[in-house]
Amino acid sequence: MSTVIESSRPLLLTMGDACGIGPEIAVAAWAQDRGADLRLVGDVDVFRRALRFMGLRLPVALLEHADDPAPPDCLPVWQPPGLPQDLLAQPLGQVSAAAGAAAARCIVAATQEQRAGRSRALVTAPIHKEALHAGGIDHPGHTELLQALCADADGRLPPVRMMLANEELRVVLVTIHVALRQAVDQITTGRVLQTLRIADAALRRAGIAAPRIAVAGLNPHAGEGGLFGGEEIEHIAPAIEQARTLGIDARGPFAPDTVFMRARHAPPQHPGEFDVVVAMTHDQGLIPVKYLGVEEGVNVTLGLPLVRTSPDHGTAFDIAGTGKADPSSMSAAIRMARVLAG
Repeated sequence: MSTVIESSRPLLLTMGDACGIGPEIAVAAWAQDRGADLRLVGDVDVFRRALRFMGLRLPVALLEHADDPAPPDCLPVWQPPGLPQDLLAQPLGQVSAAAGAAAARCIVAATQEQRAGRSRALVTAPIHKEALHAGGIDHPGHTELLQALCADADGRLPPVRMMLANEELRVVLVTIHVALRQAVDQITTGRVLQTLRIADAALRRAGIAAPRIAVAGLNPHAGEGGLFGGEEIEHIAPAIEQARTLGIDARGPFAPDTVFMRARHAPPQHPGEFDVVVAMTHDQGLIPVKYLGVEEGVNVTLGLPLVRTSPDHGTAFDIAGTGKADPSSMSAAIRMARVLAG
C-alpha cells in the first residue's frame, strides 16, 4: 500500500490511445501505486476492459470532477466530456481516428485542469501519432500539442524541450519531431543556448544544485575542427561559451559517439561525469537512452508552465489486449512527476 499523502491537487494520468497498451499500463501502475493523489483520465469502460486484460479485480469509482476525493481501494476515473462514444468498438492494435480523438481530448481536459490549478502534475500514457492525425489533431505528438495548449494570451508558444531519463542517463534534445534535414537547419546558437538554459533550470528544480551538462556535437568526431562540418564551430561552441557566462556548467561539444558513455551513471564501477547530455537530434539522443532499457525510462517535457511526464515507449499495438504490457516505465513516470511537482 502506498504511503503517498492525499493532496487536494492530484496527479492526472491520461488514458492514451485506447487501441494500444496505454489503458493497461495505467491501471496496472495505479494498482501497484495506489497513491491517494493519483486519478485516471479517460473512458471508464476502456479502463474496466483494461483491468480485465491485466487480470485485476478492482472496483471503479467514476468521479464527477478530476479533483474529487477518491474512495479507498477503487480505481478513480474522471471521464471528461466530449469523448467518442464507440471506443470499445475500435479494433485493438490498429490505428483508429476515434481513439486518436479520445486521446487528444483527455490530454486537453487534463491540461486545462492543471492550468486551472486543480492538478499539480500530468502523466500521459502513449498515443499513436497517426491516430492523432486521423482524429483531426494537427500536431505530431504530445510535446507539440501541450506546447499549443500552453500558449500565452498573445498566442506565443513556450519554448519546450524533450528530456528522456532513466536511472543511468538523462538526455535533453535540441530538436524533436522534424525531418533530419530540417533538424540540421534548426541547430543555431540561439536554440542550443535556449536548450542549455532550459535543461539547467529543470535539473536545478529537481534538486541538482549545479548541473553538469555535456553537449554532443552534431557531426562525426564533433566536426573534427571543421573537417566534417561547421555546425560545432559556428553554432554549438558559441552557445556553450554564452551559457558559461550565465553560470551554466556546460562543456563540449564532445564527439557524439562517446559522450553518452561518459555521462552514463552506473556506480560504483562507472559514476557518470555529467548529469545530463544535450543532444542535437531526436535519434542521436534517444537511441542511447532506449538502448539502456525502456522499462524505467521517462519522457519529461521541459519548458512548459506545468509538469508533464510519460513512459519512454509507444502504444505497442502488437501486444494490446494480451495482458503482457509492462507498467514499469509508467510507474517511473508517476514517481518522476511527484518529484518534479514537489
